Amino acid sequence: MDKVIEIFGSNVFGDAVMKERLPEDTYNILKSTIKEGKGIDSSIADTVANAMKEWAIEKGATHYTHWFQPLTGITAEKHDSFISPTEDGGILMEFSGKELIKGEPDASSFPSGGLRATFEARGYTAWDPSSYAFIKDETLCIPTAFCSYTGEALDQKTPLLRSMEAINKQALRIIKLFGHDDVKRVNVTVGPEQEYFLVDKTLYDKRPDLIYCGRTLIGSMPPKGQEMDDHYFGVLKPRVAAFMRELDAELWKLGVLAKTEHNEAAPAQHELAPVFTTINIAADHNQLTMEMMKKTALKHGLVCLLHEKPYDGVNGSGKHNNWSLSTDTGINFLKPGKKPEENLLFLLTLVAVIRAVDLHQDLLRISVATAGNDHRLGANEAPPAIISIFLGEDLESILEDIACGTHHDNIKGAKMNIGAEIIPAFKKDNTDRNRTSPFAFTGNKFEFRGLGSAASISDTNVMLNTMVADVFSEFADRLENAASFEDEVNCIVKEVMDTHRRIIFNGDGYSKEWEKEAEKRGLLNLKSTVDALPLLKNEENIKMFEKHGVFSRTEINSRVDIILENYTKIIHIEALTLIDMMNKEIVPVISSYTDKLCATLLNKNKIGGINSEVERELIYRLSAAEKEIFTLTNELKMATAASEKINDVYEKAVFYHDKVLKLMEDIRKYADSAECVVPASIWPYPSYGELLFNI
Repeated sequence: MDKVIEIFGSNVFGDAVMKERLPEDTYNILKSTIKEGKGIDSSIADTVANAMKEWAIEKGATHYTHWFQPLTGITAEKHDSFISPTEDGGILMEFSGKELIKGEPDASSFPSGGLRATFEARGYTAWDPSSYAFIKDETLCIPTAFCSYTGEALDQKTPLLRSMEAINKQALRIIKLFGHDDVKRVNVTVGPEQEYFLVDKTLYDKRPDLIYCGRTLIGSMPPKGQEMDDHYFGVLKPRVAAFMRELDAELWKLGVLAKTEHNEAAPAQHELAPVFTTINIAADHNQLTMEMMKKTALKHGLVCLLHEKPYDGVNGSGKHNNWSLSTDTGINFLKPGKKPEENLLFLLTLVAVIRAVDLHQDLLRISVATAGNDHRLGANEAPPAIISIFLGEDLESILEDIACGTHHDNIKGAKMNIGAEIIPAFKKDNTDRNRTSPFAFTGNKFEFRGLGSAASISDTNVMLNTMVADVFSEFADRLENAASFEDEVNCIVKEVMDTHRRIIFNGDGYSKEWEKEAEKRGLLNLKSTVDALPLLKNEENIKMFEKHGVFSRTEINSRVDIILENYTKIIHIEALTLIDMMNKEIVPVISSYTDKLCATLLNKNKIGGINSEVERELIYRLSAAEKEIFTLTNELKMATAASEKINDVYEKAVFYHDKVLKLMEDIRKYADSAECVVPASIWPYPSYGELLFNI
C-alpha cells in the first residue's frame, strides 16, 4: 500500500508539488484559477514555468511539449528541449512563461474541415491550467487547447472547456434558486469505463487487417465463443494479470485513478474503470489510459485492440460514460437522497436530462458516430442505435405520480435476504441495471453506453453538457420569475412527463419489439454514421451551440466534413487491405488447395472403384468461392477507384456505406466459408480461435 501511495501522481505537477515549489501568492492565484475556472493571470506564467522546468529536470526530463488532442482521434505532441545557447558556447536550461502559455505548431496537416487551406499553416496551442502537467517518456507534457490562426477550435478540448462553462453558468442559476449561495462552481464529473481486447503480438503481426485497420476483415468463428459466459469476471490469466498490474502502476504515476479491472464478456476482452473526476481531466486521463494500454501491452508480448468491433460474432468494445453534476461544496445534483420524491433539486435535474435527451436524440447518436462504432451499435453487449432512457420502475413511478398529482409513498430501500442465514441482509438499490439501455440512471449518475472504445469522451460530453445547459437555462428563466417555486418545479416535472414520456423505456433495448415500439413513439433510429451526421447541421442545433458559445456555425460545418472524411478514409483503407489479402493470399491458397484436390481426384479415378464424392464436393465449393471472391474483389477495386470522382464529402461517405461496405461483407462471406474447409496448415492467417484463446 505504501508503494502505491508513494508512486501515485509522482509524475504529475499536481497540487502538492505546486504548493511546495511555487511562492504562496502564485500558488493561490493558480489554485483559484483551477478551482473557479477563471482566466489565468499571465503575470505568474514565468514563475510557474520555471518551477515546472526545475521539477521536470529533476525527474529526468530534457524536453517539453504542448500535449493536445486534434481531430485525428489520438493525441499530438511536438517536443522542444529546454536548452538555450550561451555566448561561451555552452547551454542553459530555460523555459519561459511565454513558452508555457502558447505554442505554435503547424496546423496545416491536421484535420480542419476546410477551415484552413494548406498554405495557411499557422495554429496555436494554449495552456490549459485546469489539467495538470505531467512527465511522460522523459518529456514535460503540458495539456493544451489547439486552435486555428483565426481562433476556430481544431481539437477536442476547446469545445469541451466551452461546454463546461455553459453548463456551469446555467447550473449555478439553478442551484442558487435552492438557496445555495455559497456555491461558486458546478462541475461535470465523469468516470469512463474502458473496454479493450488483448491479442498475442506474434499472431497480430500475421494479420494485416489488424495491423492496418484494427479489426479483422475476415475470420470464421471457432467452435467456442462467449456463449458459455465463462470469461466475464473470470480468473485473470497470469499474462493478463501481469499486464494489468504494470498498467495500473504506469497510470497511477500519471495521477490516473485506475480503480477496477476485470475480464469482460468476450474471450480476450477486458475492462478498466477509473474513479470519477472532473470531465476535462477525465478526458485527458482517458487519452493517457488508451496510450498506456498500448505501450504496456507491447512489453508483455501483447497488442491492445481498441477498435469497437475487432472480431465479428463476439461482443464489441465500448466506453461507458458515467455523467453527473456536482458543486464545489459537494452537492450532487443527481443524488436522490432518502426521499427522492421530496428532493426538488434531484427531480428538476432528472427531468432536465429527460427533456434534453428527448429533444436531442440526434446529438447523442452523432456523438458516437464512427465507422468502427457502426459495427457495434445494436449488437451483442452494445446499446441499440435508438436513444432511450432507463429510470427503473421506482423513479418512473415517482415522476408519473407527480405528473398525475397523486401522492407517492416514500421509497424506503428494501432489504435483500438471500435465504442463507450466514449472509447478512443488505440494502437493495432503487433501480435495477439495464445493460440494453443506451442511457441509464444508475444511482447518482447517468451512464451513456453508446461510446466506442477508441473514441475520445469529449464529443459525447460536449453534447450532453450543452443540451442540459440549454434546458437548465429554460427552467431557470421560469423559476426565477415564478410566484411559487415549489409549485413551478412540480409544474415543470408534469410538463416534461407529458411531453417527453416517450423517451423512457425500462425494457429490453435489444428486442425487435422495442424497435417497432420506438418507431411508434417517433424516436429516431439512426443506424449508421451517414444517417446521423447530417442532422448536426440542423438549424436548431446550430442555434443552441451558438447560444451557449460552444460551437460556431463554421466550426459545426467543418466538423461534419471532418467526421465524414474520416469515415470514408477508414473504409477506404479497409477495402484496400481486403483487396490485398484476397489477391495475395486467399485466392492463391484456395487455388493451390483446389489443384491438390483435383490431383487427388485424378489419382482416384485412375485407380478406379474409389469413391471420390468428397473431393468433388470440396472442389465445387472452393471453386465457387474462389470465383465469387475474385469477381467481387475486382468490383471492390473498381468501386474504390470510382469513389475518387465523387467530390462531395457526404455523397462519398454514402457511397462507401452503401457500395463499398456491402462488397466487403460479401467477400468476407465467401472467404470465411473457404476457411472452414481449407486445412489450417495452409490457411495464411491465424484463426479466430488462435487470436481469442491464445494468451
